[in-house]
Amino acid sequence: MPGDLNQTFNMEQVTKYDYKYIWLISLVAAMGGFLFGYDWVVIGGAKPFYEPFFVLTTPAMKGWATSSAMIGCLLGAISSGVFSDRYGRKRLMLISGLIFMVSSIGVGLSNQFNTFVIYRIIGGIAIGLASNLSPMYIAEVSPAAVRGRFVSINQLTIAIGVLMAQLVNWLISISHEMPDHATAAQISGSWNGQLGWRWMFAVCAVPSLLFFLFSMLIPESPRWLAKNGSSARAFKVLEKIGGREYASEELTQIETSLENEIGKVHFRELLDKGVLKILALGMFLAFFQQWCGINTIYYYAEDVFKAACFDVKDVMFNIVITGVVSLVFTFVAIGTVDKYGRKLLLLIGSLGLAATFGLIGLCYLLHLPGFLMLALAVTAIAFYSFSLAPIVWVLLSEIFPNRIRGAAMSVAVFTLWIGNFTLSYSFPALNEGIGTTWTFWIYGIICFTGFLIINKYLVETKGKSLEQIEKEMIKRE
Repeated sequence: MPGDLNQTFNMEQVTKYDYKYIWLISLVAAMGGFLFGYDWVVIGGAKPFYEPFFVLTTPAMKGWATSSAMIGCLLGAISSGVFSDRYGRKRLMLISGLIFMVSSIGVGLSNQFNTFVIYRIIGGIAIGLASNLSPMYIAEVSPAAVRGRFVSINQLTIAIGVLMAQLVNWLISISHEMPDHATAAQISGSWNGQLGWRWMFAVCAVPSLLFFLFSMLIPESPRWLAKNGSSARAFKVLEKIGGREYASEELTQIETSLENEIGKVHFRELLDKGVLKILALGMFLAFFQQWCGINTIYYYAEDVFKAACFDVKDVMFNIVITGVVSLVFTFVAIGTVDKYGRKLLLLIGSLGLAATFGLIGLCYLLHLPGFLMLALAVTAIAFYSFSLAPIVWVLLSEIFPNRIRGAAMSVAVFTLWIGNFTLSYSFPALNEGIGTTWTFWIYGIICFTGFLIINKYLVETKGKSLEQIEKEMIKRE
C-alpha cells in the first residue's frame, strides 16, 4: 500500500468524527437536491393539465414547455463555477433558495405561456446552481472513508424531492374527479386544468424558504476557505468535523495541494494538459447520465404510459410508483458506494439499463400488456437510481483538483444540462418520427456504449482523500 494511502487509511481508522454534525450540515446542503428533484420532475405530472390550458398541440411546443427550464439550468451551472469559487459555496446556496421560491410562485401564477416559460427558466437557474453546489459542498466537508455515502445523500434528497413532486401531483389530480379518457377540452375546463397544476408548482416555495433559512446556519466549505486565504476558519470547521489532529492533517493536505495558488480562478486553466483529460471524463459522465434516456420516463410519463394503454388516472399513479422505486434503490447506492466502489455500480447500472431499454422497445413493437411496460419502466429506474443517478454526482465532486474544482464542476454540470435539454427537447420529435420502439432502442445502444467507455477509462476513487485523488488523476493523465 503506497505511503500516502496508508497514512490516510490509518488516520481514518483512529479519528472519531462528529457524525451528527456532518449529517446535519450535509442534510442542509442536500436540501438543494430536494428542490432540484421536485422542480425537475413536477413538470411531468403537471403536463396533462397545463398543456390543454395553454393549448400546446405540436411536439415543438410540448418539448419547449418541458425543456425550457434546462436553459436556466445551463446558465446556473456555468455561472456557479465562477461565483462559487469567488464568493463561496454557502452564499450561492442561499441565492439558489431564493430563486427557487420566486420561480415556484411565478409559475403558479402564470396565465400566459411565455410567462410560464420565463419562470421555468428562472427556476432552472436555481436547479443549475443547486445541482453543482450541493454535492460539491458535501464532498468538501466529508471524510474520505465515508465521502461516497454522504455525497449520495444529495441523490437521496433528489429522490425524495422527485417522489414528493409525484405525490403532490397525484393527490392534487385526484382531489377533483374527471371522466376517464377525458378530452383536452374537458381537462382544460376542469379544476385541475385551471388551478390544480398551479398548486403543483407553487407548493415548492415552502421548502425553498426553509433551504434559504437553514443555509444561513451551516459553515462555509473548509477547502474554499483555505483556497481563499482563511486557513484559521478552515481549521475550525475541520476541527468540528474530526478533532484537532484530523483538522491539522487535512489542512496540511489541502494547503499542499493548493501550493500558493490562492486567488481567482480562470476558465482557461481548465485547458491545462494535466486537467483537460480529467475534465473530458467528467463531461462524458455528466452527459451520459442524461442521455442514458431515463428522464424520458420522468418527463414524458404521460406519453410513455399512454402508449402502453394507461389512462390519465393510472398514469399519475404509475408515476408515484416510479418515485417510490427511485427512493428505495437510492438507499442501495448509499449502502454500497463506499463498500464496492463507484466503477462497479456504474457498470452494473449501464448494462442493466441497456438490457431494460431493449426490452421496453420490444414491448412497444409487439404491443405487449401495459403492466409489463410498467414493470420494465420500474426496473430501468431501479438500475438508474443505484448507479448513474447518485454515482455520477459522487465522481464529479471528487475527481477535479481543489484549485479549479468549482470551475471544472460547473463545466461538467453545464454539459449535464446540455444533455438533459437535448434529450427532453428531442424526445417528442423522436417518438413521433421513428416511433417509441426505436427511440428506446437508441437509448439502449447509448447505455451499452457508456458501459464500454466506463469500463476502459474510469478509475476507482473510493476511500481516498480529495487531495490524493487529485495527485493520482493528474499523474495518470
